[in-house]
Amino acid sequence: MTAAIGTPPTTSAPAAQRRAEHIRLFVQPVIVLLLTAGVLVWAFARDLTTTQQASLNASNIVTVTWQHVLISATVVLIVIVIAVPLGTLLTRPGYRRLAPLFVGIANIGAAAPAIGLIVLCYLATRTTGFWIGVAPIAFYSLLPVLRNTILGYQEVDQTLIDAGRGQGMSAATVLRRIEFPLAVPYILAGLRTSLVLAVGTATLSFLVSAGGLGILIDTGYKLRDNVTLVVGAVLAVALALLVDWLGALAEQFLGPRGLK
Repeated sequence: MTAAIGTPPTTSAPAAQRRAEHIRLFVQPVIVLLLTAGVLVWAFARDLTTTQQASLNASNIVTVTWQHVLISATVVLIVIVIAVPLGTLLTRPGYRRLAPLFVGIANIGAAAPAIGLIVLCYLATRTTGFWIGVAPIAFYSLLPVLRNTILGYQEVDQTLIDAGRGQGMSAATVLRRIEFPLAVPYILAGLRTSLVLAVGTATLSFLVSAGGLGILIDTGYKLRDNVTLVVGAVLAVALALLVDWLGALAEQFLGPRGLK
């Protein structure tokens, strides 16, 4: 394991690269706002048919967008709860030999088509609903955080750990005060990737009646309704850009201050 999914900010990053990242932090939310406002103004300024009005009304758009956000947020919460403690455990003496096994399992989830995982989950449970949409997407999004958590701990300088133990710290204290803070930038980089994966894949959750913006995309496609199709697709893109921006903010402000 030598490569991370996502690149955490480092002190050696060129000044131009840091300036570009700062500019993007200001520009990206503006793009999200323009995309969202633009597509909604474009849609509602048209003479919508009765069928289009059933999908493209304020109440329905808010509902499916909230469903999409809820699915994505639940997926990310599950990924954090599983991947960060598991990644931490797999870097402890006595458990390191198990790391390839668990990373391999997570890699299967990332390599498998998301739609296939959702369908298999439905076939295995013979039911539909929110959790049938969430579970396979969480499995699909697990790898970035798990791999980056492991890598983050592996990148901690051993001399810092030895210095902490030399000052009388217990292994748990070294983990809490030295190793975990230094691994946070890597974890956040993986989390940012998982966020974008979760939002993008959540468009497929409509297949098992879990809701989300995929409903608009599917409705527009089936009815050959380009207006509904464009609104659903653009809102999904805007939401993905928004969560990527939130992930960038987290990387910028939640990492150890001494490393910035």
